[in-house]
Amino acid sequence: MVLCVIVGFILLGLLAWWLQGHGVFFGSFAVDGGQRGPTKVEERSGGVNFSEKKGSLVRECLLICKPSALAQALLKSFRRSADLEASGWAWKSWPNLQTIAQLLWPPAQPLEFARDHLQLADNGIIALDWVVGPWKSNRKATNTGDSLVLLVVPSAAGQITRNIQQLCQLALGQGYYPVIFNRRGHNSCPLTSPRLQPFGDPSDLKEAVAYIRFRHPTATLFAISEGSGSGLLLSYLGECGSSSYLGGAACISPLLKCQEWFEAGAPWWYEWSQLLSLKRSISRHAKALREVTELDGVLGSCSLQDFEEALFCRRKSHVMTWEAYWDCNDPLRDVDEVAVPVLCVCSVDDPIRGPPEDTLPWELFQSNPYFFLLLTPCGGHCGFLRKGSSPSFSSWGNMVILEYLQTLVEFFHMEERMTERPFRSSIVHQRLRWGNLPHREASPLSVQLHQSFSWQRSYTR
Repeated sequence: MVLCVIVGFILLGLLAWWLQGHGVFFGSFAVDGGQRGPTKVEERSGGVNFSEKKGSLVRECLLICKPSALAQALLKSFRRSADLEASGWAWKSWPNLQTIAQLLWPPAQPLEFARDHLQLADNGIIALDWVVGPWKSNRKATNTGDSLVLLVVPSAAGQITRNIQQLCQLALGQGYYPVIFNRRGHNSCPLTSPRLQPFGDPSDLKEAVAYIRFRHPTATLFAISEGSGSGLLLSYLGECGSSSYLGGAACISPLLKCQEWFEAGAPWWYEWSQLLSLKRSISRHAKALREVTELDGVLGSCSLQDFEEALFCRRKSHVMTWEAYWDCNDPLRDVDEVAVPVLCVCSVDDPIRGPPEDTLPWELFQSNPYFFLLLTPCGGHCGFLRKGSSPSFSSWGNMVILEYLQTLVEFFHMEERMTERPFRSSIVHQRLRWGNLPHREASPLSVQLHQSFSWQRSYTR
């Protein structure tokens, strides 16, 4: 499998080199959604007219958000950042290669995990992988009085990509305690009940957050998602509102208009690889799932939409329409209830999400004070490779996200120090400052968790 990925990567590299030499650019999208070669003015913005967007330029990127005190703090932090994308190098014009490098290329140094299995009320099991190594000698200590826990939500297929491993390694070095959320049946997590997690059902993620709060009752908890995993994270934030117990969240290359994305279809190479991975995972649990779903239709599906519809809409006990399924699973269905800052890092040339004019909810970022869009002209899907990073293929996007989280920590502490002063108008009102930061004392929920969970810890990787 790894050999096939390497051969495919080399062939795509040669193809991209040839197209680059003949003046053809990957992922330069016109405003109307069509593909064409960029003009000199549009080359840096990937075909998107940044002057028409209500945002602030940060080097080559655009920060789109509703004006607020937190927005000003983030803008100031991003403008000081030394990790934002540098211009003038060949990888910028190859979004497909950036995407493949981060999603399919094997990691240079695998992480070491300590796994917690959580048994839920319906006897289902989810797994939390705590990153315990490898440690670096230059690990930083947090400059706050409490520990920082970073919950990472992979894509809907559950893949622990190279990008996620790099993010966890960086976070570990900066004093965070990274933990990866694994859905039922994913990444060797046993499927003990005939139920898989629908695209936007946050019920299992709620239990995971409750358990993390039990283990670290005084820690500040942040969450980061990758790709389609953003659907689960945003569903959780919308459904829980001010009770999410998160200090902030970030989404790397999120898919925000999910129903339209499934219906439009992804690039063939991505759709094929995802379908193969999902079908292989389903086939491992065929005995349990055959009781509740028509597996022939699931395993015979030819697109991600057919797979999702066959698995969740045509269950033997309950049949629903495609539209009804998304009424319950659309990540933005409760977006008005989100009560923590959410940064979305997206690229214009994302080959999986598609043209930004059609796939990004611009009004959400311009009107909702909790949502921030950092839009970069280049980067692919979860790529954002930095200049000179080869052969390690490190992502500047991960560094920017960790800087964003540090800015949130400093901003929250500044707001807490100002509590004796008259409250000034800003994004962080009372329910954000006090409703979402972790409680500093043990809560009644911590006492009840022993009755709700049974768990065991084992070193897995």
